[in-house]
This record gives sequence, structure tokens and C-alpha cells, in this order.
Amino acid sequence: MTTEPKADLHRYLQAARDALVWKLDGLSEYDIRRPLTPTGTNLLGLIKHVASCELGYLGDTFGRPSGEPLPWFDDDASVNADMWATADESRDDIVGLYHRAWAHSDATINALPLDAIGHVPHWPEDRNEVTLHHIVIRMIGETHRHAGHADIVRELIDGATGLWLDNNAVALGDKTWWENYRNQLEQTAREAGR
Repeated sequence: MTTEPKADLHRYLQAARDALVWKLDGLSEYDIRRPLTPTGTNLLGLIKHVASCELGYLGDTFGRPSGEPLPWFDDDASVNADMWATADESRDDIVGLYHRAWAHSDATINALPLDAIGHVPHWPEDRNEVTLHHIVIRMIGETHRHAGHADIVRELIDGATGLWLDNNAVALGDKTWWENYRNQLEQTAREAGR
């Protein structure tokens, strides 16, 4: 930890950003787009969504629009269009957008004091006034939340877990150990459910 609050906040935000992006490493175009939950959660869509959030919260909120076109928010866009990538939107397009969002957000964080006042355009007027500190914490929470979603989706695809490739943050065990562990949890759940 540093003694500079902005640096500490930025470090936590960047850790979540990095975790989210590495979830794509080594996966096919199909796998990064696969909807693996009943609500359609998919890896590339999570990145597209968080990039959009950063551009809004750490850009527009503080009168610092990025100029990035976000057509998925147009009136004629489909519902949840920020949560999935079309066939025409490549991995490079979405990850590039996210990297540009990082740069824009970081410029906002560096340029303004933590007590700078902004207004979230899509929040009700009586509670849309926020500080940069509030919004940076909100983006840390949002990004870590979606990195957790991505962790589960990636595990469903190929078993990879953790904050980054060499830190899976789970107990060591081979396939048989994990199957036995999961079966034990299932048995316990059934017993508790009686």
C-alpha cells in the first residue's frame, strides 16, 4: 500500500481490469462469446459492459466525455446490447475500447481531486451529485464484481480460475480431488436440504 489514496484506489481498479481481460487469454472467438448462464453472461460482453461503465462514470459524470461512439446505447439498440459483442465486433475491438476507457478514466482520476463533484446523467436529479472518490470506489466494485462473474464463466469453459494465470487462488488438487470435493459438497447440501 502507498500513502497516496488515489494510487491505492487506482491499484485496486487496475487489478480488477487486468483480471477481467486475462480471462480471454487462450480462448476461441466462440468461447469468449458463449452465454454460459440463463441471463447470457459471457466474457467479451462483461468487458464491453465495464468499458462502457468506465467511459460514463469516469468521463461524462465529470464533464469529460471520451468521444468514443457507444452505439449500443442508442434508442434503437437491442436490450442489454452492452452485455454482448456482435459478430462484427472483434475481441480486438472490445479490448481496445476497454484499454482506451482505462486511459480516459486514468486521465480523469489524475486530473481531478478525489473531492471533485460530478453528476451522473442517468441518475435521478435529487441524488446524481457524486464525488470522484465515490465513483472510483463504485468502479472498483463494479469491475471486481464482473471479474468474479468472468472467473466463474472461465472456469465453466476450461477450468482456469484466479486473478491471473499463475495465481489461481484455489486449493491444489487434481481432477479426481476436485470431483470428490464437489461430490462432498453436493452430499452436504442434500443432507442440509432434508
